[in-house]
Amino acid sequence: MSNEPIIEFQNVTKEFSKLSQKTFKEFLPALFSGKETKQAFKALSNISFKVNKGETLGIIGPNGSGKSTILKLVAGVMWPTTGKVIVRGKISPLIELGAGMHPELTGYENVYLNGAILGLKKKEIDEKFKSIVDFAELWEFIDQPVKHYSSGMYMRLAFAVAIHVNPEILIVDEILAVGDTAFQAKCFKKMEEFKQQGVTILFVSHSQEQIKSFCTKAIFLKNGQLQAIGKPEKITNIYIKNKIPRI
Repeated sequence: MSNEPIIEFQNVTKEFSKLSQKTFKEFLPALFSGKETKQAFKALSNISFKVNKGETLGIIGPNGSGKSTILKLVAGVMWPTTGKVIVRGKISPLIELGAGMHPELTGYENVYLNGAILGLKKKEIDEKFKSIVDFAELWEFIDQPVKHYSSGMYMRLAFAVAIHVNPEILIVDEILAVGDTAFQAKCFKKMEEFKQQGVTILFVSHSQEQIKSFCTKAIFLKNGQLQAIGKPEKITNIYIKNKIPRI
């Protein structure tokens, strides 16, 4: 692990627009009058932090706190409203797994499709194909259209393709909640291998135990604001205290 920042958030704010009309009944008159109004919603508000090369950063917080927004900004699928996001390294995003897969195509065809979307050349996929399907444990179903796959099978194939990109930065968003316990353990073992190889990992989870055992650093988000950053055990304790209702 070095002191070179591989990811930097500099005073990052991300806003989304939403209609002020809450119901269809309110929206229709406003639409026809041309007076529908939009309000800005801040998913992130003036966030600053750094991740050094080789660190595993756990991101924890309640639903709607901005966790997935951070990952999407790092992955480059969205941009900040204000501030700057700096990323130095090749990324493999395990967020919205299988978003590039086509349900009508077979597992075999989707390995090539998803691999290409993630930046692999055909020759590279050819060389890695057996390893991908071995990891996914889907040889029996690889010639079936993925629309017939269960959610667990779908996740296994997408995960297997994504980890063969050989990333410098791995982004993981709650994907291990899908699938059986044995396969989850297999995924964590692979991610531990990435850690040993010096891959930088961003890991979103609602599990305090996963954050404590797997991560080297953690941040706690709430209402789009950075509440705390530090050692995983300290941050998870702060998170737990914030979840306890005050009487």
